[in-house]
Amino acid sequence: MISYAISIIFKIIYLIIIAVVLISWIPVFDVHKEPIASLIAVYDKIMAPFRAIIPPIGMLDISPIAAIIVLQIIERILYSIFAPLGL
Repeated sequence: MISYAISIIFKIIYLIIIAVVLISWIPVFDVHKEPIASLIAVYDKIMAPFRAIIPPIGMLDISPIAAIIVLQIIERILYSIFAPLGL
């Protein structure tokens, strides 16, 4: 049950990251209106540690790619801990 909840939480985080990246490419969205403002607020909290380590390369920000890779590693570690226990 815990491993399933971990999987769902990480899937939501991945979707938030991908959604905000896609929204940033489309200039017609008003980023100050809800629910986009809430998505961006969550995204900024997730990305802050990665942006502190990985600076943008010109206009290209590769921190979302690094975040997804690191979060997948963390998800697999947590799953490997809880799944054998039947949790």
